[in-house]
Amino acid sequence: MAKPTVAFFKFSSCAGCQLSVLNLEPVLLDVVGAIDIRYFVMAKRQNFEGPYTIGFVEGAVTSPKELLELKKIREECSILVAQGACACHGGLPSIKNYCGMTQREMEERVYSELWDLKSFPAQGIDYYVKVDAYLRGCPMDKGEFVELVKSALKGVSPLFRYHSVCNECKLKENSCLLLTKGVPCMGSVTAAGCDALCPSVGRGCEGCRGPASDCNAASLAKTFAAELGLSKDDVVRKFRKYAGNTPEFGKGADAL
Repeated sequence: MAKPTVAFFKFSSCAGCQLSVLNLEPVLLDVVGAIDIRYFVMAKRQNFEGPYTIGFVEGAVTSPKELLELKKIREECSILVAQGACACHGGLPSIKNYCGMTQREMEERVYSELWDLKSFPAQGIDYYVKVDAYLRGCPMDKGEFVELVKSALKGVSPLFRYHSVCNECKLKENSCLLLTKGVPCMGSVTAAGCDALCPSVGRGCEGCRGPASDCNAASLAKTFAAELGLSKDDVVRKFRKYAGNTPEFGKGADAL
């Protein structure tokens, strides 16, 4: 039986999710042995055109060139996976969507020499094409990546969690940072799957995995302001940081 062909692509992002794949030391050889990686510029010198069984796309779409590439990738991949916060929700690049400047003004501020960028607001890839699976987080969770590959090999859907990070804190018997220490933690509105990584080391959840199912972001935003004393600008920054493009976190940003 032929191995499934796999490709990794990158748009506007830091490449941290692709690096996470390469850092799968304990299981990397097993994963590589089960699939045929045909395209992975970060890891291979020789790459091949599609079609592919699975395509992993990291990064937000921010330019016409990237959009054309994305549509071509969608045509070439039987299964398309959004890999990481930028591909899933727009991620950190989407902060520019809410800074009050035109695209041209931002380009002039960032670049000393202006090329013909023609950039536009950053969006997750499902804004433009159909996505079959999501690997949330900044960076993506390595365990979820392995689970997705295993599920694809078996022809079944991966079992991912969309309840809140708070559930994971309870399972780990963590003290609630919001209630006990007044830390502006977004765990109650953020999708689980990271094993409560940040709260477990005393840092508030930043919401990088995007909204949990049935989250009440507006209520949390009001709690941040009324009980923790955060300014309106601080609250907006919290909710616009990773998944501000989502309607759920948009309600949090607009709550005050």
